[in-house]
Order: sequence, then structure tokens, then C-alpha cells
Amino acid sequence: MAVLNDLLSQVGGWLGGVLRALLGADLATIVFLVISAGVILTFLAACITLAIWAERKVIARIQDRVGPNRVGPFGLLQSVADVLKLFAKEDTIPGGADRLVFILAPLLAVVPSLMIYAVLPWNWDAVVARLDVGILYVLALATFPTLAILVAGWASYNKYTLLGGMRAAVQLISYEVPEVLAVLPVVVLAGSLSLWDIAAAQRAVWFILAPVVGPLAFLVFFIAGLAEINRSPFDLVEAESEIIAGFHMEYSGMRWALFFLAEYANAFTVSAIASVLFFGGWHGPLLPGYLWVVLKTALLFVVMVWIRGTLPRLRYDQLLALAWKGLLPVALGSLVLAVAVRELGAMSWHPLLLLGINLGVVYLLFRWYTDLWRAAQYRAAAPLLEAAMQGVRS
Repeated sequence: MAVLNDLLSQVGGWLGGVLRALLGADLATIVFLVISAGVILTFLAACITLAIWAERKVIARIQDRVGPNRVGPFGLLQSVADVLKLFAKEDTIPGGADRLVFILAPLLAVVPSLMIYAVLPWNWDAVVARLDVGILYVLALATFPTLAILVAGWASYNKYTLLGGMRAAVQLISYEVPEVLAVLPVVVLAGSLSLWDIAAAQRAVWFILAPVVGPLAFLVFFIAGLAEINRSPFDLVEAESEIIAGFHMEYSGMRWALFFLAEYANAFTVSAIASVLFFGGWHGPLLPGYLWVVLKTALLFVVMVWIRGTLPRLRYDQLLALAWKGLLPVALGSLVLAVAVRELGAMSWHPLLLLGINLGVVYLLFRWYTDLWRAAQYRAAAPLLEAAMQGVRS
């Protein structure tokens, strides 16, 4: 097991030694970084392909369907067939569009999401760039999709795409605020802005078990992340019934596929960042650390798919009210509680005690939500019941 845990560092050390012997120290460092980036991008391409297949299969099971089962074994090559189809489609650009901006917008959406993996720690010895301010780097790159969507809507020379881009910008900016605030409790508990340090600080207890703070901060981060990456039930950026296809209506072929790729890359990225911030990163029993990161990321992605196959789309007023009236106060409260937890030294308590506290908090929140839901249903049904009773009396 020790060999498997140190596999990445051993391979990296051997490759680095060979490159230094052949190219010299400075050039070897550059080549090593390029090779590392290529390996990560290849791995991400495979993960995104499997993620698309897994989402189709999971939603098919939720809806009592079979899902892809024709192209390749178990339908695994369906995504490959889709890519080939998109390559064969005609690439069109509207006559009045700003051509340069129209072409660059898809790249502006997908490249920043891939750059985030430069600071993501896959293991204690596997990170391309161990930045001391890694979380700030991630949050800065997470704002680029907003600009890409707005630019794509404006450059298409179409009033519907412009409206879609403007509406998307309002949604994404609204949810950036609680998302950033949800990260701050983790920074307070770890005492660092480095993703590697945050993961290393969870060696004894994962931050998801921090009393009250962990579940609240994770819930806000995960919900805001779903809205940021345009996942259901927050997929109003592409509300087909209202503004046709939204900001990317004029895109076709592989340019449209880049926006599609960015959505799945961002979904995988949010899951990976959440696994590092709240679920201990590479820490886990028996398996090597990098496998734990992949497994935790995959599990969180399946939860996203589960939500997509279960919850209906929100109205736009509900979406904004949830951000400003719901998530923002909870994020601020979790930040205050994180300071109290750090001062009390609560993270040194036994993990089972922390788990019991959080399960109690989750149960109370569930009961409170259930009571609110029933009261709302009663208020909605009261006029109908009153009209029915009046009909019976008459």
C-alpha cells in the first residue's frame, strides 16, 4: 500500500530526474509542467466522458428508462459518437456578429475551469502548483464563466441571446457572494488559504463534521455551486421555454460543444473542490489518496445528477430570493460559528460526537423545513377548500 500511496511521487521523481539529465534544470522544469498539464487534461477528458455517460444512465434509472445501450458496451461510446457528430456539423457565425469575440467566448468558458486543476491536490505529493493563496486563485477563475456567457450573448448580434446573457450574469453574480462566504469558514478552521494546507488540516477530522458549521457551509457552497455552473434546478441560463436556448442560441457544432464541455468540467470541478474543502481531500482508509479524491468527487457528482433528475426548475424570483434571503444569511452565520468553533477547539472533539451533533442539527432543520412546506401547502390550498365548502353549503 505504501508503494501505491507514493506512486505519483515516485513516477514524478523518476521523470524529473530523466528530464534534468537530458535538458538541464530550467528547461526540465518547464517540460515537466507541460507533461503534468497534459496528463491532467487527458484524465479530465476521460472523466468528463464518463460523467456524461453516468448522468444519462442515472437519470434514465430515475425515470425508469434504460439509457444509452447501443453504441459500445453498456453504451460507453455514446459520448464518442456525439463528439463525432458535432465535428461533422456545420460551424456558422451570424452575419452581424463580432467574429473575434464570438470565437473567443467558448474558450473563455472552458479554459479557466481547466486551469483550476493546477492547484487541486490529488494527493499529499501530487499537485502541479502548491499556491499559498490557492483558494483565491480558484475563486478568481470561477468568475470567468460569467464573463464568457455575457460576452457570448452580446457577440451573437441577437436580442434573445443578449437577454439570456444578461439574465445569466445576474444569476451567477448573485450566487458568487454566498459561495465565497461559504468558503471562509473552511479558511478560518484551517488557518490557511492553500488548498493543500486545507486538505492536510483534515487528517484527524473532516471539516464536514465541524459542529453546525460544516453542514451549513457545505450546503451553501454546494447549492451556490449548482447555480454557478448552471445545473438543475438553477438552469435558467438555458430556459428553453422562455428565451429559446439562452445565450448560446447562435452557436453550433464544436463551438456549442465547448459550452457543453465547460458545464460538465465545472460540475466535476465543483465536486472536486468540495471534496477537498469539506471531505478531507486525499485522507481516507485503505485506498491511495488520489483514489479517494476521485471517489469523493464522483459521489458528489452523482448527487448533482440525482438533484437534476428529482427537482423541478425554480422560477427566477425564487432563484434570486434563495440567494439573497436564504443562502447569504446562512453563509454569514456559518462564518461567525466557525470563529467560535476555532476558539473553543471543538475540532479536537471525538469524531462520533461531532457526527451526532451534526445529525441532530440536520434533523431539526429537516423538521423545520417540513413544517414550512406543509404551512405553504395549506395556505395555497385554503382558498380552494373554502370555495369547495361554500359549494357544499349552497
